[in-house]
Amino acid sequence: MVPALACIAGVSMASCVTACGTAHAVGGAGRPVYELQATTLPGAGRVLADGRGFTLYVYVPDHHGRSQCYGVCAKDWPPLTLPAQVRHALAGRGVNTALLGTVQRGGARQVTYNGWPLYLWQGDHQPGQATGQADDMGLWYVLSASGAVDRSPVSGQAGE
Repeated sequence: MVPALACIAGVSMASCVTACGTAHAVGGAGRPVYELQATTLPGAGRVLADGRGFTLYVYVPDHHGRSQCYGVCAKDWPPLTLPAQVRHALAGRGVNTALLGTVQRGGARQVTYNGWPLYLWQGDHQPGQATGQADDMGLWYVLSASGAVDRSPVSGQAGE
């Protein structure tokens, strides 16, 4: 396995994304951020998270294709991209390898699941939060481990 690009140790995900320009740092337990895993969110069930346990989101206008989120959008919703030397995202527990993919995004590869480009939300400050669910007029949602957009209300989130 090729090691992930590591940002400054001990900083929040939002700080790492700002410092490195993309979301591909080393996650918890030495997992790379681009190792997707299924995690349980109250009210939503099994959804996708990155290697650190941060919830991953889809943007409805992307609808199984190229990313439509750039500029200010991508600053608030950093795309989950692979480090330059990594060709594929990794499937962690509960993730279907057959649904993993990438889409070209400028000079980088953005991770996809069931054809949906994946993003983090700068408003989630700790693993297990999903404060971006149904955000921005209902355009952002978590993605279930089965690959379906999950529009369920997520309960018990810090920051609600």
